[in-house]
Amino acid sequence: MIEIHSVSDLDKSEFLPYTKLNEAQLLHFFEPDGGIFIAESPKVIERALDFGCRPISVLMDGSHVSQHEEAAILSKMSDLDETIPIYTAAEDILMGITGFQLTRGMLCAMHRPALPDPWDMIKDASRIAVLENVVNPTNIGAIFRSAAALGIDAVLLAPGCCDPLTRRAIRVSMGNVFLLPWTWITDPKNKEGLWPAPLLQKLREEGFASAAMALKDDSLHLDDAKLKGEKKLAILLGNEGNGLSDETIASCDYSVIIPMSHAVDSLNVAAASAVAFWELTR
Repeated sequence: MIEIHSVSDLDKSEFLPYTKLNEAQLLHFFEPDGGIFIAESPKVIERALDFGCRPISVLMDGSHVSQHEEAAILSKMSDLDETIPIYTAAEDILMGITGFQLTRGMLCAMHRPALPDPWDMIKDASRIAVLENVVNPTNIGAIFRSAAALGIDAVLLAPGCCDPLTRRAIRVSMGNVFLLPWTWITDPKNKEGLWPAPLLQKLREEGFASAAMALKDDSLHLDDAKLKGEKKLAILLGNEGNGLSDETIASCDYSVIIPMSHAVDSLNVAAASAVAFWELTR
């Protein structure tokens, strides 16, 4: 069920997730029971709800309560067993929140979803993306959008990657972080563990060949028939500045390059991901 409250002052503790808390504070909000994230705009909130994320509260423009998309979201929340407070305020008050003009008038604080076991997640997958040290939330969001659109079945995140549930990553992905399964290779708070060689060996045992997108002299071209012939393929993409580590590339079955023209050496990782996903999922 929902309870609608009209507010004129955002300087209260219940609004801190929307107005003051940074991403690290949101991540640790309910420790040891997990953090929260902020979903922005009706489309993103709807996708998060459909993904199974539990809402905590909503902060929205009061003039949007009866609009079609917003009303549909409030109707979904009204069917929940728990009571969700819906805080409404005038636009001039909400515009004091940095970036509010990008949210289409609606914000929702939500519990972070439980993430799947990586091996259960990829059991029936044929094409997965594996990201190493991709730190820019805009790139993470764009990669997830391309992955969802172009046939990637799941995404694995190695240590050092930006959290896909940061506000900017969710916004850039257009909520597509909620349209395909993903998880961390290790707990993001524990950087030790499976990366890279043990993880890639485990993928091999699960039937996956691994293709490192890398600028190497001996790299295969992206359209090589060997890659198309792999029944299961993990596509690895690396850091915006340095690419994949040498250790990761050496642990992969293939290194792969996108042929370039006009002396351009490479694409931005988000653009490269879209090209690779399109070619390698056909």
